[in-house]
Amino acid sequence: MGDFAIHAIFDVLAWASAAAGGLWLMRSGTVTFPVPQPLRFSYLAALIFGAGLGAVAFGSANLWLSGQGGVARSIEGAVAGGIIAIEAYKRLAGITQRTGARFALPFAVGVAVGRIGCYLSGLDDFTYGTPTTLPWGHDFGDGVPRHPVQLYESAAMALFALVYVWRVLRHDGFFVAQGFYLAAGFYGAQRFVWEFFKPYGPVVGPFTLFHLLSAAILAYAIIMIATAPKQESAKHERAFA
Repeated sequence: MGDFAIHAIFDVLAWASAAAGGLWLMRSGTVTFPVPQPLRFSYLAALIFGAGLGAVAFGSANLWLSGQGGVARSIEGAVAGGIIAIEAYKRLAGITQRTGARFALPFAVGVAVGRIGCYLSGLDDFTYGTPTTLPWGHDFGDGVPRHPVQLYESAAMALFALVYVWRVLRHDGFFVAQGFYLAAGFYGAQRFVWEFFKPYGPVVGPFTLFHLLSAAILAYAIIMIATAPKQESAKHERAFA
């Protein structure tokens, strides 16, 4: 089976896992989706468009900055593009409530599963790590043991997903209300660390494009959590009481 086929299979599995996570949240009755019914189709269209555009734009830009040609896709680019698109859409549509809570678990499990496909796709995927002498270094086919950074990221997001489910089952109003921002912030923080173990071209000092993007996503999450209405978490706590 070719690398492209492997990646495609795990892309499908990632979407299926994300959908399953979203369905679980919906059926649990713990997380609302405060987008008016008439706007839900256009909301999702904006999300898909923004994520797709961000994935290609940032993925390709990183490829060029790393001295390679072609077109690429990036999970982190998709996250950033989706956030930008939805924040712009909400402003245009007059939606003042926060709408991301139901995407927290789908986001985490989707990345956790999707990164396994990146790992199995080998060198062509250009998501491998820098050379290492550590015992778990992986030879992707060129005879050089490298950091399996895809698995680092997969494990980190899987851990977040487990903690998130645990806190939701424990009726933690803070995790329910701020779930997406917690997921985005954790993603940005762990991704910032793993970028030091990737062979990407630097943009500012030792920092790559994805370092800067990771920092921006983390900053966005911190700001959104810090400025959340105080009654938001309390409302979810009362709903469980």
